[in-house]
Amino acid sequence: MALRNRFWEPKLEKLSRKDLKQLQNRRLRNLVKYVYTNNKFYRRTLKEAAVDPSSIRGAEDLKRLPFTTKENLRDNYPLGMLTTHPRNISRIHTSSGTTGNPTVVAYTRKDLENWSNCLARCLTMTGVIRGDVFQTILGYGLFTGGLGFHYGAEKIGATVVPSSTGNTKRQVKLMKDFNVTAFTSIPSYAIHLAEVAERQGIDVEKNLKVRSISCGAEFWSEAVRRKIEQVFGCMVFNSYGLSEAGGPGVAFECLEQNGLHIWADHFLAEIVDPETGESLPAGERGELVLTTLTREAVPLIRYRTCDLTAVIGEDECECGRSHPRISWFSGRTDDMLKVRGVNVFPTQIEHALMSLPRVGSNYQLILTRREHMDALTVKVEATERMPSKQKKTLEREIQEELASTLSIRVKVEVSNPGSIPRADGKTERVLDLRGLES
Repeated sequence: MALRNRFWEPKLEKLSRKDLKQLQNRRLRNLVKYVYTNNKFYRRTLKEAAVDPSSIRGAEDLKRLPFTTKENLRDNYPLGMLTTHPRNISRIHTSSGTTGNPTVVAYTRKDLENWSNCLARCLTMTGVIRGDVFQTILGYGLFTGGLGFHYGAEKIGATVVPSSTGNTKRQVKLMKDFNVTAFTSIPSYAIHLAEVAERQGIDVEKNLKVRSISCGAEFWSEAVRRKIEQVFGCMVFNSYGLSEAGGPGVAFECLEQNGLHIWADHFLAEIVDPETGESLPAGERGELVLTTLTREAVPLIRYRTCDLTAVIGEDECECGRSHPRISWFSGRTDDMLKVRGVNVFPTQIEHALMSLPRVGSNYQLILTRREHMDALTVKVEATERMPSKQKKTLEREIQEELASTLSIRVKVEVSNPGSIPRADGKTERVLDLRGLES
C-alpha cells in the first residue's frame, strides 16, 4: 500500500507562519517568567545577563538570553534544573553518565502527553496509521528512544512490538511472524537486520511487509539511507531528537524527504556560529540551539545541542506543513576529528565509502599517534569475501576517494564481511587511541 500524506494535529501542523510566530513569542515570554520564578539556576543566569523577564517580547530578544549547556545540566545533578515540585514528576530518564554526572530528563504528565503527540505527528507523516504493526528496535529504560516511539505509535493506534535491541535473529523472526509494517532503529542496525535476514534465507523486500522505516540516534548519510531503502524496498525517514530536549520527536522527515520538520510550537530553533555564538541566517550551516517552549519539568533556554545543521529557506514544504525544516545533520561540534591540522567529520568518510560499490556498510575509524604525528586508519568490510590481491586494489581505490574528500591521505584496511566487531549490531565507529602514544 502506498504511503499517503496524513496529519495527526492538522490545525497545529498547518498553522500559518504568522500565527506560528505569534504562538512562539507568547510561549517564550511565559517560559522566561516561568524559569525565573521556579529555578535557581535560571534566576541566577538571567540576573547575571541583566535580563528582566518582563522585558522579553519574543524571538527577536533571544540573543539577550544566555545559553544553556550540557555542563550546566551535569553541574545541577540530580534535580537542580527542575522548575516544578518533585511530586509533579511522572517519569525520569537519564543519560549514561560515562563522562561524569548524567544529564537528567524529567517529565510531568503534560510533558509526556506533549512528547507522545510529537511522536504521533512524526510517525503519521511517515505513513504509520491505526492498524499498522510497529516494531520499536531501540533501547528501553533510562534511554529515551524506545519509550518515546512506543507511546507515539500507541497513540496513533498502531500495534507496538517493543522488541528493544539485540538478538537480531529474534528481531527478524518477530518482524516476519507479526507482519510488521513499520519499525524504528539506528540506521546501521537496519542494515545489520537485513544482513542477518539474508543469511537466514529471508528476502526482506519480498518476504517482509515493512513499508516505513524511521532511523536516527547516530550520524548517517543520504547514501546509507538509499542503501536501506534499496534493501527493504520502502521509504526510510530521518529522525532527530535528544534526551535533554525530551527525547526523539524534536524533528522528523515527511514524505517529501526534503529536510526535517522541527515542531515550532514546542521548540524554538536557532542556528549559531559554534565559535562565536552569533546567529546565522537561513541556509548557513552552524550549531542547532533549542529553546523548549512547552516543557514543564525541565525546560531549556537556548540549549546548545552541538549538532550541526542549517534551516532550509523560508518556503513551505510541499506536504502542507508550515513548520520550518532543518537539513541533514553533518556532524557535531564535539565529535569533529582533527587529523594533522585537518578537520574531519565521520559522516564525510561514510559518504565517500558508501559511494563505492564493493564497500560494505560496516566501517571503523582508528586514530593513533606515533612520534607526535596523528594517523587515521579506516577499517572497512567488503561486500563479499575476496582474495588478498582484490583487497589491495580496493584499498587503493578507497584511499584515492578519501584523499579527494578529506585532503589528507589515510591508511585503509579492507576485511571480509562480519570481521569488524559489533555490539548489538552497532559498531563503535571511532576509536581514538592517541592518548596511548608509542
